[in-house]
Order: sequence, then structure tokens, then C-alpha cells
Amino acid sequence: MNEINFNTLREKLEKQEWPSVYMFKFIIESGNKNLALLEALFSETSKINLKESSNGKYISLTATELMLSANDVVDVYKNASKIEGIISL
Repeated sequence: MNEINFNTLREKLEKQEWPSVYMFKFIIESGNKNLALLEALFSETSKINLKESSNGKYISLTATELMLSANDVVDVYKNASKIEGIISL
């Protein structure tokens, strides 16, 4: 995502009531380092589900967490975008 996409996302999210539970979805290539970096973006209270692709090459991560604001959600996506090979859904 680039800065324009982050601003568009922020504008859409600001129309919601906060705090709110938000669901994040990502796909990454299998590998302990990338998975650890991604999981570190979420708090201990987050509900995280992992699913490996049928060929084992990718892992999908769904995380549900109580977020305080639209900016907090955008910050997670910004930090996630720094992880090599990540796909944000």
C-alpha cells in the first residue's frame, strides 16, 4: 500500500464508531521470521487464526483485535507493509 491508499483507508474507517473490533487479513510466504514479524503487530489479547495453503507455500493470518481508532488500524497496515512478501486483504 502507498500513502494514498492509507489515506483512503483512513477516510473510510473514520466513518465507523470507535473503539471497535477490527478483523485484519494477511497472506505471507511460509517462514518463521515473516510470521513472527506479523504476529508481533498484534497484542496478546488478539484472536489470531492461521491457515496454511494446500501446498504449504503460504500462510493466511486472520487477527481480530479491539482497535481504539482508525489511525490505529492504519498503523498496523503500515507496519505490516514493511514485511517482505506480505499481501494485505
